[in-house]
Amino acid sequence: MPSRRSRKFLLTTFAAAVIAAGCSSSSTATSSPDQAEPDESGQVAASLCESTDNSPAFDPLASDSPWDLDGGVSTGNTDIEVTVTENARELLDGRVQNTVEGWNTNWDIATVDIGEIIGGGPPRDGIPPIDQPMFETVAQGCEWLAGNEPGALVQLDDEARFYPLSILTRHEIVNDRIGDVPVAVTFCPLCNTALAFDRRVDGEVRRFGVSGLLRNSDMVMWDDTTESMWQQITGEAIAGEAAGTRLEVLNTSIVSFEQFSASFPEGRSLSRETGFGIDYGANPYGGYSSSGRPFLFDGEIDQRIPALERVVAVTVGETSRAYPFSQLPQGTVLTDEIDDTSVVIWRSGNTADALDNGTIADSNSIGSAVVFSPVVDGQTLTFTANGDGTFSDSDGSTWDELGLAIDGPNKGIRLETVRHTNEFWFAWAAFFPDGELYEN
Repeated sequence: MPSRRSRKFLLTTFAAAVIAAGCSSSSTATSSPDQAEPDESGQVAASLCESTDNSPAFDPLASDSPWDLDGGVSTGNTDIEVTVTENARELLDGRVQNTVEGWNTNWDIATVDIGEIIGGGPPRDGIPPIDQPMFETVAQGCEWLAGNEPGALVQLDDEARFYPLSILTRHEIVNDRIGDVPVAVTFCPLCNTALAFDRRVDGEVRRFGVSGLLRNSDMVMWDDTTESMWQQITGEAIAGEAAGTRLEVLNTSIVSFEQFSASFPEGRSLSRETGFGIDYGANPYGGYSSSGRPFLFDGEIDQRIPALERVVAVTVGETSRAYPFSQLPQGTVLTDEIDDTSVVIWRSGNTADALDNGTIADSNSIGSAVVFSPVVDGQTLTFTANGDGTFSDSDGSTWDELGLAIDGPNKGIRLETVRHTNEFWFAWAAFFPDGELYEN
């Protein structure tokens, strides 16, 4: 394990790489010579990119419609145990105490041992969230995104949006609006965790930022209303006035731009015109996913599978279960029962590893693992993979990789997504110690 001095050096250099705006290269939507034909290479179908689209950028925050403030959560809405400790700030690491000097966070109220919180390097919002997101059409995204590039797919009501990880690795939080609902789309590169939350708390819209602090290597967020600390991987307020509150999680998947474009041709993708002057496409975490140990993690690593193996973690009711990618070969279907609820997992696609090569589009393919309910109109369907990126059901219908029936009697129906995440094993095991590991 690195010494504290070497860890501090690694922390500083790693943080500098993340904050740096200049990149030596960016991704493109063209195939490299050694790639297969477009339908196999992860490139977006030509029909989606063949014409120039001069549509103006879409600004969701420019809407004249007021926020819907009836949803979200209330402070202390869960049964999470909260402790009150006098002068708890003194329990923080000395460097963290210096970092949080001047913050209005009430450290005396917490749900965790705040001594577990460490500094991540950058100051608060030193990794700047995007507070004025702009969106573009699929055709406009084709101008700079390769088909295999990964992103967070967020679906809410009838809207679907794609947030490229090439942008999220540089900002980690997007404070957005889908319809009349305020949402925060987040990504922690150290844990490979993409999660979206409803950011309504106590009937107010919260703005979330990057605190610069970590716990178990996972990003700790902060809100601008109470300056409470929020754990990204759980959505739980772990310290401050909001401690014990858990944000409502929205369905989020990590998929490729090609998969998104094919299944949601009318969807919108987060624009690279963020106002920060960053040439998105380079990976500031080059080689991380193939390294031997997670960065800035001092906890005990569950040795059952490699620490940095990806898992798709599924939550149904009070039960969480992790499915290692190694148990989900590409182009397969896995059906399981969780708390008497049927789920089906599809692993497919040419989705690139955002934390591998120095250029994301040139990274190894890891595919996507997406989880659905197999129940349609009260009937539980049985699915098989066709070997060409599509799936067939027991009714004789054909489905695309993101759960849309494209042919057969169920054509036009979209499967309901079951809450799931794709993260590194060490992170999921640390935050869900009572969770189950799936084994064949």
